Amino acid sequence: MKARTKVVVIGGGIAGCSALYHLTREGWTDVVLVERNELTSGTTWHSAAQVTNFGMNQTMVGLKTHSINLYKELAEDPDYPINYHHGDGGIRLANTPEQMQGYHHFASMARGMDVHFEVIDAEECARRHPLISTDSLLGGLWDPLDGDIDPAQLCQALARRARKAGAEVYRNTPVTGLTQHKDDTWTVHTEHGDIDCDIVVNACGYRVNEVGAMMGVHHPVASMEHQYFLTEEIAAIREAGHRMPLLRCPISDYYCRQEKNGLLVGFYEQDCKTWGMDGIDPNFVNALCPDDLDRVTDVLEGAFARMPALMEVGIHTVVNGPITYTIDGAPLVGPIPGKRNAFCIIGLRAGLGEGGGHGWLLAQQIVHGEACYDTWCIDPRRFTGHANVELTALKAAEDYQNEFRFHFPHEHRPAGRPAKTTPLTPILAAEGAEFTVVNGWERVDYIKPAPDFHPTLSFNFDETFDIVAAEVKNLQKNVGLAEVNGFNRLEITGADRHEFLDRMMCGAVTRRDGRVGLGYLLNHHGMAKAEATIANLPASDRGPARVWYGSAAASEYHDMDWLQMHLRDDEDVQICSLTNDQTILVLAGPKSRDVLSACARGDWSREAFPWLSVRECFIGFAPATVLNISFSGELAYEIHVPNASLYAAYLALRKAGENHGMKLFGARAVESMRMEKGFLHWKADLLTEFDPFETGLDRFVKLNKGDFIGRDSLAKRCEIGPNKKLVSLKIDTTKAPAHGGASLMLGGKVVGTITSGDWGHRTGLNLAYGFVNPDASKPGSKMQLDLCGELIDAEVIAPSPYDPDLTRVRS
Repeated sequence: MKARTKVVVIGGGIAGCSALYHLTREGWTDVVLVERNELTSGTTWHSAAQVTNFGMNQTMVGLKTHSINLYKELAEDPDYPINYHHGDGGIRLANTPEQMQGYHHFASMARGMDVHFEVIDAEECARRHPLISTDSLLGGLWDPLDGDIDPAQLCQALARRARKAGAEVYRNTPVTGLTQHKDDTWTVHTEHGDIDCDIVVNACGYRVNEVGAMMGVHHPVASMEHQYFLTEEIAAIREAGHRMPLLRCPISDYYCRQEKNGLLVGFYEQDCKTWGMDGIDPNFVNALCPDDLDRVTDVLEGAFARMPALMEVGIHTVVNGPITYTIDGAPLVGPIPGKRNAFCIIGLRAGLGEGGGHGWLLAQQIVHGEACYDTWCIDPRRFTGHANVELTALKAAEDYQNEFRFHFPHEHRPAGRPAKTTPLTPILAAEGAEFTVVNGWERVDYIKPAPDFHPTLSFNFDETFDIVAAEVKNLQKNVGLAEVNGFNRLEITGADRHEFLDRMMCGAVTRRDGRVGLGYLLNHHGMAKAEATIANLPASDRGPARVWYGSAAASEYHDMDWLQMHLRDDEDVQICSLTNDQTILVLAGPKSRDVLSACARGDWSREAFPWLSVRECFIGFAPATVLNISFSGELAYEIHVPNASLYAAYLALRKAGENHGMKLFGARAVESMRMEKGFLHWKADLLTEFDPFETGLDRFVKLNKGDFIGRDSLAKRCEIGPNKKLVSLKIDTTKAPAHGGASLMLGGKVVGTITSGDWGHRTGLNLAYGFVNPDASKPGSKMQLDLCGELIDAEVIAPSPYDPDLTRVRS
């Protein structure tokens, strides 16, 4: 066994084998995989192994397409062919118009990745799958490339190719410990000796937290028992003359595919069961859980009704084994939060079907620092301090019960809530607040007109439309108050803090005390990495001279990792997180200065406290830090308050607002207003697939300011020119907003993709942002939006259709 290697991958299922193989494809051949038993002896061996192109976003579609192409290549390898039923086709059924509408959206989204789904009616579903009944069926989504693969053969084929490239695989080699050294390298301790390496990868399936504990981390991954059975032979299948397409049924919570001349039928029962929460037997290898078909009786009845042939055939084999889930159902593939040179590829509930793509994107991140797609939807850092196994188990059960039911826009399911709250959460709930969830935080979405108000789940504008319009109107006319919790807030101190930030950011960095600036951070490829508000606070009794670095709530771990990764030993810079210690109260509207002046001492006039200023003060008697900045396009103040004083500050503001028409507003109003102002949303409009010039951030880039991260790569990209351009669009419909991922069409071809959309209540425009081909990016350019299957006229307009000169913000 090697004593030294570049990367050690721990785990020999689809995740580990794919990661190892793709590392060699990226040029790293001095790599090793260690497996405690035999390859595929965990979840992989009993996987139903379905391979679909369907995904909830373009990154997932892209990695699944890679899996399909790779598996097809492996199946056709004359030296080591594997069993892959490629292109049998698959149908996702629907029995409501809203589900059908969603399928039209996903077809639009996939088209931008050159993947072509088809939305079909009930009769066509039955024609393509003659074993199903059309009772209560409206139609379905057809995936022509759906299929299934042999799990063991797939992993052996990947390991074989990795070995041929120079990688080594050590079976029956349990890992007993992990040691990280001062230079951030690792020693992997095994029963057969130690291996020193630069990088370690956790690919341990349901044993993920056994290895996580060895490096002092806790992964939000839990396992669920999952049952399927294999039937005896079915005459109609034997006589069909073609393989039956795969079937996924959100109506009755089951799936099936052909297995020889019978069916493999799997269940997602409501009476589901977690597994391994109290530890896993070390000898649970190539093993299964006890059969428990009584638990799936209700689901089985629905399957019988949809597929009557099941009532006439015997059961050959029952399989009940663990599969892993994360909090949101998507895998964790990328850097492990808070650790250097440590990565994971875990929580792959559909591991066989998409594992090829996950290993591909992980290998790119390890070797190049970034993947070809923005991988935030699978990034392990998208969950922060609230993400524990107990919470994950609740969300896993909920996801399991809704396996084939996609999330609608603005749908927030109830399990595991509330995970993060502030002292104001019950107060705002009593005021009628409906909450959305942002990185676990309960944040006000809008104020309900009645306790029993429940809007329809749909891709159209819903019953909240007029409610949000009223919140915006009052804010525009008078003043509004909102709580923005979870906002990422890093305090940066030390003599070299400004020089450090200047190296991190691509534009000018505000250095003057009492002033605020906005800036962007790039990765080493010159692409958009992060967005941050920089506020310079002078020394006071609350602390030394310091910078507050503020960014999106979801970026808490992401930004901290990125900043700490680039600290130099000779720099006097310290970074401390205040994210969970303080909360923002946003005061916005033309009367907001009057309200602030009524509850805080000092001169808050335009001359004394102009736009982009920061000041420490007291709101009533609550200590606060106030920034004169706006995400709404109106005069606005961000009031940062320690959580211990938050309720006191809230009461003072509410009292001061009584004479000025103050009302509460929520996140949906903010979303509408930021669309009208051309303000971007991190990981919706700001993506690592595009550079700042493509994203329309030219004014925030200064290539001649000196060295900064990504500068040379960005300069080279400038010589080539943009691949895409982010544009503002007006959409010619009052029925529905544009949804992220939807395709923009011109002459029957895809010319762009929507990143976000909403109705602008002050402008009366249906607005959207999207990345389009450069030749379609000029204002006045016209195209069509594929909006849930309907082609709608769209036109490029100038950014910031509301108050483009920032007159109201500066007032």
